Amino acid sequence: MKAVLQEMKPIVEKVFNHLHSHPEISWQEFETTNYLQQLLENEGFQVTTFDDSTGLVVTLGSGDPCIGLRTDIDALWQEVDGVFQANHSCGHDAHMTIAIGALLVLKKLRYPKNGRLKVIFQPAEEKGTGALSFVEKGIVDDIDYLYGVHLRPIQEIGHGYASPAIMHGAAKMIKGTIVGTDAHGARPHLGQNAIEVMALLVQAIHSIHVDPMVPHSAKMTMFQAGGESANIIPGSAVFSLDLRAQTNVVMDKLMNLVDKAISSVAELSDVIINYEIIAEIAAAQVDDTAVEMMAQAIRETVGEQFFVPPIVTPGGEDFHYYTLKRPSVKATMLGLGCDLSPGLHHPNMTFNHDSILTGIEILVRTVIHSFGQLERRK
Repeated sequence: MKAVLQEMKPIVEKVFNHLHSHPEISWQEFETTNYLQQLLENEGFQVTTFDDSTGLVVTLGSGDPCIGLRTDIDALWQEVDGVFQANHSCGHDAHMTIAIGALLVLKKLRYPKNGRLKVIFQPAEEKGTGALSFVEKGIVDDIDYLYGVHLRPIQEIGHGYASPAIMHGAAKMIKGTIVGTDAHGARPHLGQNAIEVMALLVQAIHSIHVDPMVPHSAKMTMFQAGGESANIIPGSAVFSLDLRAQTNVVMDKLMNLVDKAISSVAELSDVIINYEIIAEIAAAQVDDTAVEMMAQAIRETVGEQFFVPPIVTPGGEDFHYYTLKRPSVKATMLGLGCDLSPGLHHPNMTFNHDSILTGIEILVRTVIHSFGQLERRK
């Protein structure tokens, strides 16, 4: 397999360089989808696209069983060197390249012998809505095992190391508005001070306590009120909250307490506080057998000394909606060490590109082991 990977290296580098230099944000990955479609159809793969969505699905082989690989395709919108732009600072360009490389290697190795490989190029992971949209399309309904991959920051593992599971936490992003009445600075009793309301809300949220054995947090991430006139007390404001919990159960409890805090502060302050959940991500639910097969692939690829047990991280990934919404799907996600620094979502994020070939080999071996395991169960 090493020889096949080296043969693929120039193609892999070309693909990564193109994807890295053509980032597109969530639900606007039109050119990315077109590029992937043309590339994969030219390689002879069966490609399915969607009239109502970006992203695509590639199928290799026929019949059952069905093994799935999933990659995300969207970039972030952030300020890079003083300019706001789309930017691949979460590694999705590498994830796509690894998935494409795995397809090419498996085709070269004439896999699958029996059954199908389904590779999912999913949009809008950063919005937390892409996986849900693909679940609704029934894309994973026929998949037995589903595997993903995510580059890991150097704070977790270094280059050359790999883990067979990433235990992501749950997350919710909330946008809200405070609706009150402006007042003259000399007559504060005639309105409501949205800044003071927000101070109460910050304190109320800070006072929330859930199970201390499970990491969790709720915090204000944006607040805007007032204008240029310093003698006007602002009655209205907008804000955002970020909620994190390591398990879905604790997230439900945390969300319930945040809702009560918002309602209590609104009543006490005589204002209306409206909010909506603009994005949410489920905590990881991984399958033990899937983890075992990926662990075997990691050991065969990098050796026991570079094997890392499942990684627990507070970050989120919408990959886990596939198993939450379709419990029949057995899944796990490869945590790939690559000396990624300064960190995920940093505008100037860099990583060791040699890890791409390592990721390809691990996923290819995992797919082969999965087909073998399902064949033995017949």
